Amino acid sequence: MKFNLRLFLAFFGSLVGFILMSYLVRADHLVLFDRAVINRVQGLEAGWLTAAMKFFTFIGSTRVIVILSILIFFFLFYVLKHRLEILVFLAVVFCTPILNRLLKMYFHRARPDFNRLIEIGGYSFPSGHAMNAFSFYSILAFLLWRHVPTRLGRVAVILFSSFMIVAIGISRVYLGVHYPSDIIGGFLASGLWVAAVIWFFQRYKEKLGIRDRTH
Repeated sequence: MKFNLRLFLAFFGSLVGFILMSYLVRADHLVLFDRAVINRVQGLEAGWLTAAMKFFTFIGSTRVIVILSILIFFFLFYVLKHRLEILVFLAVVFCTPILNRLLKMYFHRARPDFNRLIEIGGYSFPSGHAMNAFSFYSILAFLLWRHVPTRLGRVAVILFSSFMIVAIGISRVYLGVHYPSDIIGGFLASGLWVAAVIWFFQRYKEKLGIRDRTH
């Protein structure tokens, strides 16, 4: 019951947050915020940091996410043998780019046009990299957390996933291809989707009478 309550709060919080962020973006109320954060992040520009940010952007690309997803698929199928969880993983990861494209087509927000370190086309809000990263690493953490027997191991899973999500998001701002509000919007949109899928997954397991191994 508590878990379902947390899922509801995550879903509702993400929904309200995304609606608010969408309104602020459409009304151009985040111009000063975006510019201030961009100036602060890009003010750290250095050769080694640019290389690191390009690496994290590469890791968060759809191509790499697909490759990693295939590896996770085989791990879940052949090693953990949790085939029901494969459907949850695939639903989250492969539907996220579709959701992102639909949202970008609706909002039509142009990308930043100053101090770009890489070139890229398409619309800006919400960030596809941010959505991909949040969906992939959060659902991966959820599935792995359930099978890690120690508290230290679970903390490590959460910290690693959180680091990757934040690093990929920051890389897009640093490289000048997204506004910070694009990243936040992407996190919220994916949080909404991930919470919904996990809720349906939990409900389905309850109907089948399947209990978690870990709590």
